[in-house]
Amino acid sequence: MRRIAAGLGALALLWGGGFGWFLRETAREAALPAHADGIVALTGGAGRVEAALHLLADGRADRLLISGVGGAAEFGALAQRANVTAAAITAAPITAALAPRVTLGRAATSTRGNAAEAAEWSRANRVGSLIVVTAAFHMPRAMAEFSRAMPNVALHPAPVRAGSQRDDAGLRVLAGEYSKFLAAEAGLSAFVSRADERSAARTHPTQPNTERGGG
Repeated sequence: MRRIAAGLGALALLWGGGFGWFLRETAREAALPAHADGIVALTGGAGRVEAALHLLADGRADRLLISGVGGAAEFGALAQRANVTAAAITAAPITAALAPRVTLGRAATSTRGNAAEAAEWSRANRVGSLIVVTAAFHMPRAMAEFSRAMPNVALHPAPVRAGSQRDDAGLRVLAGEYSKFLAAEAGLSAFVSRADERSAARTHPTQPNTERGGG
């Protein structure tokens, strides 16, 4: 029993040390390139589509994939929900200014699915460098999955922060996400993906989501 307790204590210390690293990673500011070949926004949280559209409008990339769009949602509805206009470059609404450069990916229902969808889109569009837009707490796992799916593409994280991550509810979310990150790093992302898909199904069991991506 003492050996079991000692082993569990050692695992707890390792997990805690890793969690400290994870918190530092989620707080780190992004250093984006002046220009990349593409941007991918992972749906499933506030501010992600808006941030990606602003990057596209600012000329940070040539094209944008919005990955994990559920149901029959179209770009105009997503842009309206994101409350973005392209006034900085044109008086026209963003739907007219940027729509030809935006692809809606409808296949992904998990972070692993986002990575597979983005890898296929990157190959089709000869994307060699990609800005990844998702929540800050979700970024480490997203980068792990994307690096595995497209090892030859230069990835640049663009984390989105909404509200405080340091309250009790935020820490519980972060702890859960850190455990998912460890599973992805260990090559067990298929199990995490199924959990993501079940969570998305519980969120909207009868209606198609407009944004359903993992994380």
